[in-house]
Amino acid sequence: MSDAIDFHAKTQPEKLAILDLISGEAISYAEANERIAKLAGMLRERLGDKQGERVVMLSRNSSFMLLAQFACARAGHIFVPLNWRLAPPEVEKLIADAAPAAVFWQPEFEDHAAPAVKNIPGDCSFIIEGDGVNILVAAKEAAPIYLAINADANAPIILLYTSGTSGRAKGVIITSSTALYSSLNYGLSAEVSSSSVFLCDMPLFHVAGLMAASRTPLLYGATVLVSPKFDPVVSVQNLLNEEYGVTHYFCVTQMAAMMRANNPPETIRKLSRLQVIQTGGAPNPPAAVRQWAADGVPQVDGFGMTEIGSAFSMPHHDLDVIKKKAGSVGFPAFCMRAKVMKPDGTEAPTGEVGELWVKGPNVTPGYWNRPEETKAAFEDGWFKTGDSARVDEDGHYYIVDRTKDMYISGGENVFPVEVEAALAEMSEILDCAVIGVPDERWGEVGVAYILLKGKGETLSAEDVIAHVKSRLAAFKAPKHVEFVEELPRTPSGKVQKHKLKDQWLAAQG
Repeated sequence: MSDAIDFHAKTQPEKLAILDLISGEAISYAEANERIAKLAGMLRERLGDKQGERVVMLSRNSSFMLLAQFACARAGHIFVPLNWRLAPPEVEKLIADAAPAAVFWQPEFEDHAAPAVKNIPGDCSFIIEGDGVNILVAAKEAAPIYLAINADANAPIILLYTSGTSGRAKGVIITSSTALYSSLNYGLSAEVSSSSVFLCDMPLFHVAGLMAASRTPLLYGATVLVSPKFDPVVSVQNLLNEEYGVTHYFCVTQMAAMMRANNPPETIRKLSRLQVIQTGGAPNPPAAVRQWAADGVPQVDGFGMTEIGSAFSMPHHDLDVIKKKAGSVGFPAFCMRAKVMKPDGTEAPTGEVGELWVKGPNVTPGYWNRPEETKAAFEDGWFKTGDSARVDEDGHYYIVDRTKDMYISGGENVFPVEVEAALAEMSEILDCAVIGVPDERWGEVGVAYILLKGKGETLSAEDVIAHVKSRLAAFKAPKHVEFVEELPRTPSGKVQKHKLKDQWLAAQG
């Protein structure tokens, strides 16, 4: 099992590894290594000799959260950061699936952590105070672990939850090997070196934050600035802070759009000093890419998934090429192969749209407790992404659309069937359908089409949205509500959502 922190602690011990922008604490590789060793030792003492236990964390970004993931791996356990943006009932389902033996949580997420806390011994339940100093103090007496207990590179070290096509949560297994190759992929594409400096304000419960924006620079002996959250003005200030010297920034497309919308043009142009701004999480409009390039800023698109990590990236050296190929996610990463497949099982020719399949050491071995879904996701060793794509004559890949009904709002996956299930709880509703539509701020938002049970029923859009927010995370609630007399259906009774989307787009002009 590779351990970049231990390696860099030997080769460049005083080099700055992590700067926590909340506490202001600067942590060298040597100090990071010692803290990880003590945390790993404490976990070993509390959880015993058994390996592969899940360790849940509910926390905003912090240096402690970064250290904890490495400590779990060294102790032979699996780090499980959960999305605190979800509603407590949603988190409860994830906790039930992961069946953790330990839990770390910040006090503000007490309701989210409660299902885990009630089933875990008190000495394995940790409240994170401040930047975790209370836990680091408690770990000081533990026997340090500098070498991983489990040296198997194929052993799971991280479990990241995503959602399946049915909206049911799935835990994606990340091993030491897949984590290494994902970081190698992004690092080579973005030309990361030990002199690089990353700003990480993407949440660490997402693959982009945990892997691309933090684990990758630490693999290369670079520096990570950890921020608790994204703010369109503050984040730009951090990027331009000469004392920080940020070179790399990874964000979702909506974050990039918000930075442009909330900062004056002259400020945006100053971002040209960065080596690269990488976007992902949702398709980036070609016009937006060209705007960045016109300002001299190397903002490029990439493509990845929780299941495959960093997988595609557009080269950032030539602004003219970036403008010419705007909308492309670039080329497959160094350690990965890709192809576009037609429904008949043959490879699609240049320019033709098909499903994107990938293969490489960065690809997950499968889903936690989901053998059937794991089997369905692969064919002859190729992972089927479920995304429609095409390749141009120069080998650039383009993500055309998602083959499923899922849409992405503010970088978060939303599955209509999950929202429809919540709406079905309302006694006034006879039928409903939810689709994703374009939105300038969030990329995509939901539209709920509602068919009431009778003419005497009354229901407002505000009532509908409030109900969904009471059941699901706020970002899953529809932004628009349309009351209709009927829903278009196929002869077999399925709602024709493409017709609803066409109607919506036509009405918007």
